[in-house]
Amino acid sequence: RLTILKKDKIYFASDFHLGSPNQKESLIREKKIISWLNEIEKDAKAIYLLGDIFDFWYEYKKVVPKGYVRFLAKLADLIEKGTDIHFIVGNHDMWVHDYLQTEIGLKVHSEGFILQENNQLIYLAHGDGLGKGDYKYKFLKLIFASKLCKWLFSRLHPNFAISLGQAWSNKSKRSQQINSNEEKEILVDYCKKQQKISPVDYYVFGHRHIPMEVKIDKRCSYINLGDWLNHYSYAVLTDQKLELKKLK
Repeated sequence: RLTILKKDKIYFASDFHLGSPNQKESLIREKKIISWLNEIEKDAKAIYLLGDIFDFWYEYKKVVPKGYVRFLAKLADLIEKGTDIHFIVGNHDMWVHDYLQTEIGLKVHSEGFILQENNQLIYLAHGDGLGKGDYKYKFLKLIFASKLCKWLFSRLHPNFAISLGQAWSNKSKRSQQINSNEEKEILVDYCKKQQKISPVDYYVFGHRHIPMEVKIDKRCSYINLGDWLNHYSYAVLTDQKLELKKLK
């Protein structure tokens, strides 16, 4: 007897950093991601990718970065089969334009938003630039996000520009301070303040590369999705419960 599984789970992942640190290691990681997508295909109602999926991404009018064809083909296949896939841009892939929407079918979001699912309110964002401090980065982000900066970058030849972008992204990732002390986490502090203004059931972010779950109040938890460079971690929403998991 054929058993048809109900697609009723929602998956969340971030920080694949495809392309880093080199093509060989990225391809190994890409194949693990595709294996994971094959595994969850049977019950995934929707998938939310919360930024830094690519270590660097820039779209010219007629050119996109080389590589990732296996991963992008798998996403397109899932979408054609009915899985809803959303992509919130991160600080490493903020320069997406319309290729991923028109060619692959992703629903791309430039900012975080609140997802309402199973009577749960889930605030989704990449996590960069939220909370107090890190003013140097916030200033740089304003510059990089500007139309002028994008226009100037597009004047560069793709071979040079994409190599430059990849080098910058690797440097940026290495210089990021990783601190697992919950009390010093900027995003934890942000969630506590935001919860008093506009309460939700979950905050789900990436960016910090540290898989963690922290209680914000009696109602709410903050979940950081970690990354796929070291942790291969993700979250899944099922039966009104959001759980942090790791690839087996």
